[in-house]
Amino acid sequence: MPGVETAAVALNADVGARHESEIENGLAHLFEHMVFKGTRSRSARAIAEAIEDVGGSLNAWTSRDSTVFHARILGADLPLAVELVGELVMDPRFDEDDLVKEREVVLSEIGEALETPDDLVFDNLQTVAFPGQALGRPILGTAASLAGLDRAALLRWRDDKYRGPGLVLAAAGQVDHDRLVGQAQALFGTIPHEARAVTEPAQWGGGLLPDGKHGEQLHVALAFSGPDALAPGYYAAQLFATALGGGMSSRLFQELREERGLAYSVSASHSPHSDIGVLSLYFASRPKDGPAALALLRDVAQATARTLDKAELARAKAQIKAGILMGLEGCGGQSDWLGRSILTFGRILPPAEAVAAIEAATLDDVRRIGIEMLASAPALAAVGPGADRLAA
Repeated sequence: MPGVETAAVALNADVGARHESEIENGLAHLFEHMVFKGTRSRSARAIAEAIEDVGGSLNAWTSRDSTVFHARILGADLPLAVELVGELVMDPRFDEDDLVKEREVVLSEIGEALETPDDLVFDNLQTVAFPGQALGRPILGTAASLAGLDRAALLRWRDDKYRGPGLVLAAAGQVDHDRLVGQAQALFGTIPHEARAVTEPAQWGGGLLPDGKHGEQLHVALAFSGPDALAPGYYAAQLFATALGGGMSSRLFQELREERGLAYSVSASHSPHSDIGVLSLYFASRPKDGPAALALLRDVAQATARTLDKAELARAKAQIKAGILMGLEGCGGQSDWLGRSILTFGRILPPAEAVAAIEAATLDDVRRIGIEMLASAPALAAVGPGADRLAA
């Protein structure tokens, strides 16, 4: 990126919580935590000091489909950031005493999530949408599953799951490409090239999961099956979700909040996993308003699928295009785009190609995919007083 003084680098792995067995639940996330506890050449403190001595940052995150280790740094110090990212994954210490302490940290994180109803409702939504599957289990795991995860499990996870075909090292900003490739070969050249075992295909469920124990406000999330990122209807699904609940001008925001005053928070989104998508509709309301808000939510969604107009579609296209292009103006956004597109499409997807696909979606395309998604079995999760009074 000419004229940029900084750089971002990330190791993107196509492995996450959905690749765990039931007894391994939480292992992908625990692995991400434990690599920061020290390597065979650096302690946890030494890792933190190494990146912060040069003004950089180093972090990671785990989702159901992937894990990403990323760093932001001044361009001249990019080799250090690459070295640290590589060291975390390739040479972790996994000390037993550190593991005992880090389990407690993750248990605190689980406790926080359980006390955050607007997060909990989406975990519960995954559970009811994908019953009995890794895709439906919480990313953080549970107290019971964490208790059974030891050093051997962490090493086995790295050796079994972190394999060449599913890893992408991506960097953007002030980058010397040839030097980056050479460093990557030195750091990651011993990673096995064989692909890992095929992931169990997602099976959409549906139904209701009420939880009335939390808080004073009612949080409700309703989901339907949608297309994955490689499916022909993917961009149409993104446009439908944006028009339905992607901003203050969306139908859900205007109807539930502005016109009826039934909810403070209201939104819709379409999120792709590797082999299926999830259309999620969400609102938070007073318990007494929950049934009316849910009924209106359903009505507005169905009406949008039938009557979406050209102006709404044009607005949704502008929102999504702006989100893509604005995100690509920074090094982190560029690096993330590179890593995600190679793992998803097997190539670097030019932003112009994504924009062209968005522009090509017609009103009929978007209405059709909306009708198709809303025809799938609904998955409903509700957290807070009155949750058990709602019907799927």
